[in-house]
Amino acid sequence: MSDQPAGTLRTMRYPVMRWLALTLILGMPLAGVIGIAWMSDAVSTRAAWAIALPILGIIALFSAWHTLAAWRVLRSTDEIAGMGQRTTGSDWDALTMIGELGVTMERLRQTLLDEKGQVALQTTTADAILNALPDPVLLLDGQRTIARANFAARKFFGNDIVGNDLTVALRHPTVLDAADSVLSGETGMAAADLNLPVPDGRSFSVRVVALPAAREDTAAVLALHDLTSLRKAEKMRADFVANASHELRTPLASLVGFIETLLGPAKDDEPARIRFLGIMRDQAGRMSRLIQDLLSLSQIEMREHDQPSEVLALAPLLRDVAAALEPQAKAKQMQIRLDLNDAVAPVAGARDELMQVFQNLIDNAIKYGRAETQVEVRLGERDGGWIEVGIRDHGDGIPREHLPRLTERFYRVDSARSRDLGGTGLGLAIVKHIIKRHRGRLVIESEMGKGSEFMVRMPGADLSR
Repeated sequence: MSDQPAGTLRTMRYPVMRWLALTLILGMPLAGVIGIAWMSDAVSTRAAWAIALPILGIIALFSAWHTLAAWRVLRSTDEIAGMGQRTTGSDWDALTMIGELGVTMERLRQTLLDEKGQVALQTTTADAILNALPDPVLLLDGQRTIARANFAARKFFGNDIVGNDLTVALRHPTVLDAADSVLSGETGMAAADLNLPVPDGRSFSVRVVALPAAREDTAAVLALHDLTSLRKAEKMRADFVANASHELRTPLASLVGFIETLLGPAKDDEPARIRFLGIMRDQAGRMSRLIQDLLSLSQIEMREHDQPSEVLALAPLLRDVAAALEPQAKAKQMQIRLDLNDAVAPVAGARDELMQVFQNLIDNAIKYGRAETQVEVRLGERDGGWIEVGIRDHGDGIPREHLPRLTERFYRVDSARSRDLGGTGLGLAIVKHIIKRHRGRLVIESEMGKGSEFMVRMPGADLSR
């Protein structure tokens, strides 16, 4: 095995020797030609030397340079050949193994680069998933330091939250105890409730979960789920049930009391029986209206996200509503004055629901307006294709602090007066939800001593659809 490399290296001498011989062969004829030209009478001595000397110099330099290069190459090949003769078979096997090891290491390097790319891709994907979550999420290391935070967490706690201890973001003992129990290995998951003080006032459910392959830089994940809307809805539901029960309990108790009276002391009292039966009829009617309003509100809420598609002209509809309520207005020596623009664009809506809206608003204007005044109903068009119906009364007005809550269920500015007038406390709540279903909005303006105006604004129907 040692002879083969040496023999191979010796063969490198032959091209070098051939190159040197070629140089001498070409140089000698050229020298002869120059000598003949110098001896010729046709060429002067000065001209011959002028031609010959540069050529001879170039040939000499060319031959010397190639001779030196050939000598260096021959010496190097002799040294390498000698090394090859001194190298044993085991040495060449070792060199072969080193070469194979280099190839293996190169493959390992490429594999590591591929794995690094996969890890970077997975990290980028995980960051994208975390940032897409609507709730704040924090990754904690083993020392309870915030190692990473998603977009929602940075928005809630601040962009500089990463690198700080958890206490910088959350100082609540229950949350810190939950994090410590997970990081210490006491439990794999812990939960806590977080109620922020006013003015924020939000409520969160906090969960701390240990990562399955925990490292020093990421040991646990802490997630906050915002329960504010859910808690608010639960409170509204509880208040609604309580208010509805109260509204039904009062007339029901009145009915039970009068029935017992009629069965007892007033059994043979004709005038008392007639008066009590009239009161019972009124209370039964109140209960009926309340139940009807509750059913209407429930049905409207179920259809709130289903926008009506029927195209309606509001002017004829408002005239029908005014005609239906004219007897009620005359009973208070009031007039319903209409100022309707028939040229305004129609709207997309449900006729029965819009009738209910305007009946409720005009009825309220008659109830709360002063006697011998007008209820003004106008129809016009605003900028941007919005249609506006305004209903104004000339009553006592509504205090400003009550305006934001007028559309809440069972909310009354004057509870006694509202009940005396037959109100259920649900009328404006029904109006609000119907208008919302029609993609409109209700605007209320009032001035004490001058009256109130309720404006319904709705988008005009797109007749090109």
